[in-house]
Amino acid sequence: MVEIGERVLVHAVGRLNDGMKFLDTYKVGEPMDFVVGSRTVLPTFERAVSQMAPGDKVTVHLAPEEGYGPYDESLVEEVPAEEFPGAAQLPVGQFIEIALPSGSMRVKVLSPAGGMVRFDHNHELAGRELIFDIELVGTVVEDAIEREKHPAGCGCGCDRLKESLRS
Repeated sequence: MVEIGERVLVHAVGRLNDGMKFLDTYKVGEPMDFVVGSRTVLPTFERAVSQMAPGDKVTVHLAPEEGYGPYDESLVEEVPAEEFPGAAQLPVGQFIEIALPSGSMRVKVLSPAGGMVRFDHNHELAGRELIFDIELVGTVVEDAIEREKHPAGCGCGCDRLKESLRS
């Protein structure tokens, strides 16, 4: 079993019910690397990994609520086309990155109609059941010097350990 705070290497294939793959670390040739408990992966995925030992393989099915949530129609926004330069050339059905003063936002362009442009702010996997084939390749053992290099709040819990040692 993997402990919270341990760094793991995981191969995973993520697919939908129709077989379409959205993740394949084998194809990339490099496993995912994350700290269990850091909340950098979906909670159900992380929970499955925490119950594995190196070499174990498991298939996990996630309902939409355990993945990227149900599809939310209220996240579809209509913007007047005249407020969006180049609205007529937007790639309908594709995702684009919109620059905002607070950062950028990835949205799907829906059909323009009646002088309006519709953008979908849902995650592209919202409302979909996700299936993950997971293999725990191993854990990464760090020495004290490597662990000391972690930034504050990195998620592995080492900052809490460092603080407790100072007290």
